[in-house]
Amino acid sequence: MMREALREAEAARDEHEVPIGAVVTCRGRIIAKAHNLTETLHDPTAHAEMQAITMATEYLGGKYLKDCTLYVTVEPCPMCAAALNWAQVTRIVYGAADPRRGYTLFSPDLLHPRTEVVSGVLAAPCAALMTDFFKEKR
Repeated sequence: MMREALREAEAARDEHEVPIGAVVTCRGRIIAKAHNLTETLHDPTAHAEMQAITMATEYLGGKYLKDCTLYVTVEPCPMCAAALNWAQVTRIVYGAADPRRGYTLFSPDLLHPRTEVVSGVLAAPCAALMTDFFKEKR
């Protein structure tokens, strides 16, 4: 599933967005795929995770993501972590850590207490996508 999230991140990069992708699964089935749209929508809250939460809750017809896993290429920021808390997502799997803006830096207890977190999945390609993107920008 992280490879699917990486494909979404590549789509973001191709649209000149920060290359972060997200996928939500429910009981092993993909129910949402998204990537950053902050530039496209002129919306600082249009992170990949936020887009994926909206798609997944719409698909399920409710505001909770119980029995769901979010796969995201980069550690969620505090805003996204708080939204994932409210959505009560069961599991979060992320690739690269974000040592500058990741939720664990600011508030490691921000997620729902029952949310399981797995980090470092395909971390190298996830991090490389971000590093390469910002090298090109500078």
